[in-house]
Amino acid sequence: MLKYIIRRIVLIVPVIIGLTLFIYLVLSLAPGDPVTLIMGQDATQEQLQAKRIELGMDKPVLVQYVNYMKTILRGDFGNSWVTGRPIITEFQQRAPHTLLLAIVTLMLTVIIGIPFGVLAAAKQNKPVDNATLVFALIFSSIPAFWLGMLIQILFALRLHLFPAMGVGSIRHIILPALTLSMVNLASQVRMTRSSMLDVINQDYIRTARAKGSGEFRIILRHVMRNGSLPVITSLGIAFANAFGGAVVTEAVFSIPGIGSYMINGAKTRDIPIVMGIIIFVAIFVALVNLVVDLIYAFVDPRVKLGYMA
Repeated sequence: MLKYIIRRIVLIVPVIIGLTLFIYLVLSLAPGDPVTLIMGQDATQEQLQAKRIELGMDKPVLVQYVNYMKTILRGDFGNSWVTGRPIITEFQQRAPHTLLLAIVTLMLTVIIGIPFGVLAAAKQNKPVDNATLVFALIFSSIPAFWLGMLIQILFALRLHLFPAMGVGSIRHIILPALTLSMVNLASQVRMTRSSMLDVINQDYIRTARAKGSGEFRIILRHVMRNGSLPVITSLGIAFANAFGGAVVTEAVFSIPGIGSYMINGAKTRDIPIVMGIIIFVAIFVALVNLVVDLIYAFVDPRVKLGYMA
């Protein structure tokens, strides 16, 4: 098991190198001059050239990338080209907001998505199953920004139950987390339903029914445990997406998280910001995937034996 964990952690390195190289090339070769955005239209050519030399942008793109990665290896993520603030400082201030949003989103997804998926599987082809699938189809088709604004209007402006935007308490996180979880719920319900149906149709489930076991006991002890591996995978993906992909939701609800920080950096071609956030998110997603694989080992002993091989 330890060898497997070390091997997975080592594999994170080439993933980060490939991802950061691609993003760096895209940002560097995109139309427009980031130095002009930083200095303003009134800057002289001498000032622009001096700024390029200061930022190292007078060198070839690949040389710039190698120099940037050298600073990363020293633990220095650099400073913002626009504000001059250290990237690591901004990340430490903003990451807790995004992490809290991701955790609450995951909790809502688990609390709502898994029971509805199991219920739909247990009541296959019945009105409850059909209604659940329609619900999943509707919410998978709604854009996150539009759903967020609808939720703001209903729960904040009409019912006055929660704040419409901002941060400061757990009440501020409920509406954006509800928005993100609704987007994830559609896939979670379908995944849970499909996984449970694969198990419900197995022979040993019919044998358990023939022996007189209650339906609730069968679902709890046999169906959910044996059909939980795909569900765990989808939950891990949902958690990683909520942490790294909450850009639109953070913008709608004015949350100062890492998603909105990266968007602001992309608008100004602030490469250190974008690269720093991408590296942080890539490491986080890789660690989430590793944790999911380790959970597999506890749920299914066969997976643990495969890790030890």
